[in-house]
Amino acid sequence: MNTLLTPALVIDREAMERNIAKMNGILEGTSMKLYPHYKSHKCPAIAHLQLARGAAGITCAKLGEALDLAEAGIPNIVIANQVVQKEKLPVLAALAGRCRLTVCVDHARNVLDLEAAMAEVGGKLHLLVEYDVGMGRCGVSTQEEFLALAQLIGQQPHLVFEGIQAYAGQLSHEENGEKRFADVQRIEAEVAGLKAFCAENGVTVREVCGGSTGFAHEKPKSTVYTQVQFGSYLFLDRSFQPLELQFEQALFVQTTVLSVKADRVVVDCGVKTMTMDQYPPYFPAFPGAQLSFSEEHTTILVSDHGLQPGDKLLYVPGHCCTTINTFDKVYVSEKGVVTDCWDITSRGKAQ
Repeated sequence: MNTLLTPALVIDREAMERNIAKMNGILEGTSMKLYPHYKSHKCPAIAHLQLARGAAGITCAKLGEALDLAEAGIPNIVIANQVVQKEKLPVLAALAGRCRLTVCVDHARNVLDLEAAMAEVGGKLHLLVEYDVGMGRCGVSTQEEFLALAQLIGQQPHLVFEGIQAYAGQLSHEENGEKRFADVQRIEAEVAGLKAFCAENGVTVREVCGGSTGFAHEKPKSTVYTQVQFGSYLFLDRSFQPLELQFEQALFVQTTVLSVKADRVVVDCGVKTMTMDQYPPYFPAFPGAQLSFSEEHTTILVSDHGLQPGDKLLYVPGHCCTTINTFDKVYVSEKGVVTDCWDITSRGKAQ
């Protein structure tokens, strides 16, 4: 590993495989099927690995990512977001002819636009109606709004009402365990009530989708959810450490020491690779050290470090998903030896 050109993104393959096995153990004996989120790795090789290890499909955030997944041969894709720009709808409709495609909606106009786009090409597009469970972002906010959209979808010849998208992202990093647990249970009851309301009004909800790594362990075995879109369980990062999850750190960035002084060490990565949108990264060799960041450098304020220029240091990303998006490839390490290199083909696919 010490011969890699740095900064270099590195996966500990054995830790990642253990994380996959632990997630499969959490889901065993439940109604939940795993649709892991592509935004956490943006890498087709990993998506295929997840499917080989039992995932039922792949979730992504953007149309560009879905196109990338389809190009890689992924047969079952969920876009856990709305696609409303009219210029994108013909592309979305064509994509629905290449895979089993599901997308979220929360507005009647979007439903009718999607139907018009699908009518041009034929075939079926599956829709989830997004329901706001406290995140305050997208989604309808009442049972009546939800039912009206579900019924509208059911009237369209090229659209299939699939169910509920209910993502509680506001709990992903909730450090108060009692609050997190109580809110997870509240959301379970609220979504179960929505599903029952739909049934009472003649609408069948086949799938209930959402979930986050931060509360994967707290989903009840009797959960109403059928598709879980966990992503970060694969790698973890510093932002999840306060939650003391059962998963292991499996993603690192290897850096090279550029300069040393008695009271500091400077390495060859800065904020262009160390994303800061959640928590700052840290160096396991100096876990409590103060860090100073610039574009291409990070200064570790530490004495008695014993390092020389050319030495290598690993850092743990603050947020795995955004760190992945700064690299074109990831190296796979097994027992400290690089055994593979995988392309991150969806880097920058934000459209």
